[in-house]
Amino acid sequence: MKKFIEDFKKFAMKGNVVDMAVGVVIGGAFGKIVTSLVNDIITPLIIMVTGKTKLADLSIPLSGVQGTEGYVGIMYGQFIQNIIDFLIIALSIFIVIKIIGKFRRKEEAKEAEVAEEKKETLSKEQELLTEIRDLLKDKKE
Repeated sequence: MKKFIEDFKKFAMKGNVVDMAVGVVIGGAFGKIVTSLVNDIITPLIIMVTGKTKLADLSIPLSGVQGTEGYVGIMYGQFIQNIIDFLIIALSIFIVIKIIGKFRRKEEAKEAEVAEEKKETLSKEQELLTEIRDLLKDKKE
């Protein structure tokens, strides 16, 4: 049992698992923000244009009267609201990924610059040893 607990602790404390857990928590909170944006800002604008009280109430009646038991209709309003939610989330994730990529490219450029500077500061002896090492590698392959 102790071994199981130790293995679980190692697994749970790995960087990827912790990062994923943080992502899930932030994603849940972000979902609430997007839902609020859609329900409290975008939906009222659509309601103003359509004249309906709720976006989810938009439907094509097939039988019965809307709002009564037995009403059957194609509820396209809720579908539109879910599409809006999805598009906002997808756009937000795209923007975050672009920003992260920009920072990574800057970091990679700095690392390449440091490597280039380090390469320039090699002594003649180090350069020769590096060339010999590379030639031996090529010969083995």
